[in-house]
Amino acid sequence: MEKSGQRWLPRLLLLAAMSVTPWLLIVYCHRSVFDAPPVGSPHPPSQLHFHSLQEAQLKKLPTTTSARVLSAAAGGGEAHRRSNVVVDANDSDPCRGRYLYIHDLPPRFNADILANCLHWYQWIDMCQYLANAGLGAPLDNADGAFADRGWYATDHFGLDVIFHSRVGQYECLTSDSARAAAVFVPYYAGFDVVQHLWSNNATAKDGTPLALVDWLTRRPEWRAMGGRDHFVMSGRTAWDHQRQTDSDSEWGNKLLRLPAVQNMTVLFVEKAPWTDFDFAVPYPTYFHPAKDADILQWQHRMRGTKRDWLFAFAGGERPGDPNSIRHNLIRECNASESCNLVQCRKGEKRCLVPSTFMRVFQTARFCLQPPGDTYTRRSVFDAIIAGCVPVFFHLDSAYRQYRWHLPDDHASYSVFISEEDIRSGNTSSVEETLRRIPQKVAERMTETVIGLIPRLVYADPRSKLETLKDAVDFTVEAVIKRVNKLRKEMDDQGASSARGDVLVQTAARASRKVRSDN
Repeated sequence: MEKSGQRWLPRLLLLAAMSVTPWLLIVYCHRSVFDAPPVGSPHPPSQLHFHSLQEAQLKKLPTTTSARVLSAAAGGGEAHRRSNVVVDANDSDPCRGRYLYIHDLPPRFNADILANCLHWYQWIDMCQYLANAGLGAPLDNADGAFADRGWYATDHFGLDVIFHSRVGQYECLTSDSARAAAVFVPYYAGFDVVQHLWSNNATAKDGTPLALVDWLTRRPEWRAMGGRDHFVMSGRTAWDHQRQTDSDSEWGNKLLRLPAVQNMTVLFVEKAPWTDFDFAVPYPTYFHPAKDADILQWQHRMRGTKRDWLFAFAGGERPGDPNSIRHNLIRECNASESCNLVQCRKGEKRCLVPSTFMRVFQTARFCLQPPGDTYTRRSVFDAIIAGCVPVFFHLDSAYRQYRWHLPDDHASYSVFISEEDIRSGNTSSVEETLRRIPQKVAERMTETVIGLIPRLVYADPRSKLETLKDAVDFTVEAVIKRVNKLRKEMDDQGASSARGDVLVQTAARASRKVRSDN
């Protein structure tokens, strides 16, 4: 009887293993399909009229997007590599779990790009905007629109240098990548793409991104998580980085199409609506405080500002864009005695002067923010800095973009009016909609907007705020939180794989036992 029991035990183990194996295969196939890099994605704009093309792309998107974990093999990492970060055992270390490692890239990826600033555009010398750690020249405050210090002529697409300079003074930097919670890649992607945007040479457009991926994936820092703990910044929109073909005439480069880049966290001033590895950060404004007092004094001033206008709009029409509602807003604003309009026509010099907009925004309760060439506008952040409540007409102008920096309660700091209602005329006028907001509610919204100022400005990289957190602080915290989540998913996936390996090994041993007994 005892021998009979010993004979049947291996067979029972084999049957148990065989019953589990199909489920393991199903789970494995599920992950193989849903965890793999995307085969394709909607085509980006190939011309300057982005807005109408964006609308067409968004209508093709599914209503929900399934979560996925990109394959580490795309970046040269191991599929289930353990990804623990070495941290100091001293729990009192204020930087524990917050350390940041910055790659020391070859100059081709940043310094050499800056050296070519004179040739980025054919019609303007951009080198002037790189002064003062990328902030540009100090602004003259002769008309009192600004404060006497902390205001600069900053280019709205100039975030590459500002962000790098600001990250360089992060309080928890480390030279040991094994201790880092995240890894920053100081590649000036926005400046790189702009120097080739108007060329007809796809090889030149893609040369630096491809070289960057080759350099990164050879590094030991990359192999720790297959690049999932890396993040990179472009001061331009995602539309400039997702060329779909190798056509010389197609707009932009294909940075976002590279599988290794899709493993990283990519930062833009406007993200793509259909991807989950890129995130939007605020446009740089003209305000770059050097210390807490600069922000607190400005907030105090905005709270005391008299807002004589109910609403305001500053901008021009988009006659070549059939989806634009700007002409509707300009017409209504121009006809209203409660709207302050700054209409920017081609060659309008006052629209090139920052104080023009800031004066308008400071004296209005609400500021209209329709889409421009793309869904987002720097003007949104200029208006908020001026204490003006933004009025949005498209969900991708802010709500689906700046989730790390703006409140989840959209109604607490903004007004939303659908642009479809504006086009069709099926809703009340903008003025009537705004007048229905009770005075106390509007004042509370203004206070909320003014309270957002610290997290939306980029502090002067040459100094340091004492206690307040700026846009970079919020961004780095969000990146580390995301990396920690990805790290946990990888570790859980590795543990699951290890359990599966044990079952397979058990089945193999049982099978060998059955064969030997027979």
